[in-house]
Amino acid sequence: MSRRHQNFRNYRQEQRLTQHRVIAAAILVLLMVIALMARLFYLQVIEHEIYQTKADDNRVMLSTLPPPRGLIYDRNGLVLADNRPIHSLTVIPERVEDLPKLKQTLSNIIPISDIEWQDFEDRRKEYRRPYQSLTLKSQLTDKEWAKIAVDLYKLDGVQVEAQLTRYYPYGEAFAHAIGYVGRITSADLERVDRLAYQGALFIGKTGVEGFYENTLFGEAGLSKAEVNARGRIMSELERQNPTPGKDLHLYLDARLQQYAYDLLGDYTGSVVAIDPTTGGILALVSKPGFDPNLFVRGISYDSYSELRESKKLPLFNRALRGGYPPASTIKPFMALAGLEYGFSSWTERYFAKGYYQINPDGRRYRDWKRTGHGWIDLERSIIESVDTYYYQLAHKMGITPMHNFLSRFGFGQSTLLDLHGESHGILPSSEWKKAKYKEPWYSGDSVNVGIGQGFMVATPIQIASATSALASRGRYFHPRMTNTVGDVPAKFESGPGDRDDIILKDQRNWEKIVEAMRKVITDPLGTGRRLRGGDYSIAGKTGTAQVFSLQEDQEYDAESLVKRLHDHALFIGFAPTEAPKISMFAIFEHGGSSSKPADLTKKLFDAYLYDDYPARYDYLKGNKNEG
Repeated sequence: MSRRHQNFRNYRQEQRLTQHRVIAAAILVLLMVIALMARLFYLQVIEHEIYQTKADDNRVMLSTLPPPRGLIYDRNGLVLADNRPIHSLTVIPERVEDLPKLKQTLSNIIPISDIEWQDFEDRRKEYRRPYQSLTLKSQLTDKEWAKIAVDLYKLDGVQVEAQLTRYYPYGEAFAHAIGYVGRITSADLERVDRLAYQGALFIGKTGVEGFYENTLFGEAGLSKAEVNARGRIMSELERQNPTPGKDLHLYLDARLQQYAYDLLGDYTGSVVAIDPTTGGILALVSKPGFDPNLFVRGISYDSYSELRESKKLPLFNRALRGGYPPASTIKPFMALAGLEYGFSSWTERYFAKGYYQINPDGRRYRDWKRTGHGWIDLERSIIESVDTYYYQLAHKMGITPMHNFLSRFGFGQSTLLDLHGESHGILPSSEWKKAKYKEPWYSGDSVNVGIGQGFMVATPIQIASATSALASRGRYFHPRMTNTVGDVPAKFESGPGDRDDIILKDQRNWEKIVEAMRKVITDPLGTGRRLRGGDYSIAGKTGTAQVFSLQEDQEYDAESLVKRLHDHALFIGFAPTEAPKISMFAIFEHGGSSSKPADLTKKLFDAYLYDDYPARYDYLKGNKNEG
């Protein structure tokens, strides 16, 4: 009998297997539901704020609101640096899908230069807050604004914003004193708070604008605005207003500043006037100047090249950085040094020939008066500006006493409290020459320094502040531009001290030096006698600085020389002599005769002391109740 293989189904086993599979699937579904609920709880509850913020980022735009910049006033309330409203074309890069296409579209609507596009690209690559608008073209004309407004609805990420821009109403005469603001560069952002400057268009570069940048800038604000899918602002949700920068009130007198600038005429040069009772700078003139408004929104390459390549160097601040031999204006200081260290006296007499020799057979150091002055004393050496007296005095003293004494008046060092960029000039010493030229100090070097020539170089601000110390009889205030910040007196926490008084062994020498300088004007033989007359007394000292060396017996003949080889003409003075209200230094580069700066000084003294300026300067009167 054959056997057949038969298969029988186990229904019970299949039922158990099905039940196990159903249970496993239910457990899996349950676990998935639990995981989903846990995830929802995590997202909706635990991380609610994070995702709320992310959701808001899709509809809320955060913008930094740059603060209005503080204004700058002169001593009479005249606004020297103002803010003016403009309309600018701005772009939010994150809202633009096709930037090259947008570039082409905008360029077909209004003219946008390659430089403007390049500036925009440079700033787009810099660190900034997301969705922060960037200025593409500033100061839109009414016609440009109208053209943009027609197509604005279809230009994603593009808008026209009202902004404040800096404006300098009085131009080039004030450029070196007030300074200017310019576009913020990457280098600028390295020295400021980047977030605070998001949305800001410019930053102080030079002058008062640069030194007081933190004070003038203020504190930025913040705006939260709801936007649609195209980036258009629908409504403002929250706003934190910016804090405006603080206003500055300067010692500067706008009429005196402009008048001094004009009186320089076609000459290059500088005028610095100081109030001896405070150290406040009344005028800080460097000519030629330039229009600071050119730099506010970015100067063009052609305009900048023209300024930079000009032979008159309009961008060079002569008042702070111009290095000049002080020439005979140094003689009152040298006279005080001789008295202080016992190398001269008021009664000692000296026979002034037309030359001085260190050695009997040595070089002859010529006096400006070839025939000499005869027997003179210390007072007459100042009145008649006798070179040979100071040759022999410097020879006797040597360089160390001269260096030590003149440094007390600020020569060879920074003197300013609130302007950057001041040159130290050169107050030579034997150590300085050894380090500079690897040579020893010679007696002939001292002789030249004795009349403010040779190695000695000073800036107009140094000479003016030293003159102010003479005027105040040793009360040496470091010069400063700013009187008050808002309504609070300006405080100077860095740099030199506020005041370094100069105490002489015999304080009576102050009055005697001032009297000698007064006789420079009143004496029939005084070198400044052309300034005699008037209802107040002037103390002064003339100077002419050589710009090239003469041979031993060569005479200076201005008529045979080109103008660039003419002597610089200098003058220092203060008035009224008894209680000075103003001290001044003026220089005409290649001016030849010191009569030019002397005449300028007298006109400025008359105008300032009598408040009697030519009528053409009435627009600069200001209002002391403003600001």
